[in-house]
Parts: sequence; structure tokens; C-alpha cells
Amino acid sequence: MLSTQEATPRATILVVDDSPDMLRYLRMVLELDSYRVETANNGVEALQRVRNGTVPEVVVLDLQMPEMDGLKTLGRLLKLQPQLKVIMCSGVDDPDQVQQAALLGARAYLKKPVQHLYLSAAVKECLGLGPDIQIGDDGAELISLPPPPQYSEN
Repeated sequence: MLSTQEATPRATILVVDDSPDMLRYLRMVLELDSYRVETANNGVEALQRVRNGTVPEVVVLDLQMPEMDGLKTLGRLLKLQPQLKVIMCSGVDDPDQVQQAALLGARAYLKKPVQHLYLSAAVKECLGLGPDIQIGDDGAELISLPPPPQYSEN
């Protein structure tokens, strides 16, 4: 007899990073949490996947990539699918980039190296499955961002 959780398909996560090692790591961690995972090596490939029918519930997006950086990719992804929940990842701890990501519509910002616990919490938060977590004493690993401002068209 199957439980409801086993019978329910899990969310699809699109992971976008130019590092093959980081893609493998993030795929492994997310698959351990039973998510379906698709990957893209850069922003251009991520946009192409979404245009071709990939409908992720959450995107985990690297900030620093060649060709098209994460912020530009974020803006273009949200133009294609405004309901997307995007988690930014970066090895750079820059408050200006965190703020810019939030203004563009990112839901969370993870500092690399990404820890399983924080990635899981950020994905659950994006999916509405878990409470917002606070920063621990071990450093700023996850920054939950407020929803982007809504502008009326007057």
C-alpha cells in the first residue's frame, strides 16, 4: 500500500550553474529530497528550456555565470513565467546583489558552498511547505527575501 506522499509527484526544480561539479552536487541533494531535477549550464540554456516547455516550480540560479549572469537570467525567466520561484546562489556575499535579486523577484539567496539544510528549507519555503528559517550563528547561509513589490498599471 502506497502512502499519499509516495504517490504524489514531487516538484520539478531547474538548477542553473556553469560549474559541472555544482550542478552534480545540487542535483544529488535535491534528488535526495525526492524532487525531479533538470539542469542548465547557463542562463541562455535555462531560458531555452523554459521556452521549450520545461515548467519548474522552483529555479536554483547561480549569480555569476558567463554570457548571461544570474540577475539578467532572473529577469528574463520571470518575464517568461512570472509565477516562478527563484533561489539565487553565489559564492559572493554582496548585500547590493542580494538587494538587487530581491527587487527583481528572487525568493531567497543562498551563499555557496550551499548546505543541504538551507537548500531544502529555501525550496520548501518557495513551495509553501515550510516556515521561514532564520539565520543561524554559523553565518548567513540563507537569506529569505520579501516578495517583490507589486506595481499597479495606472
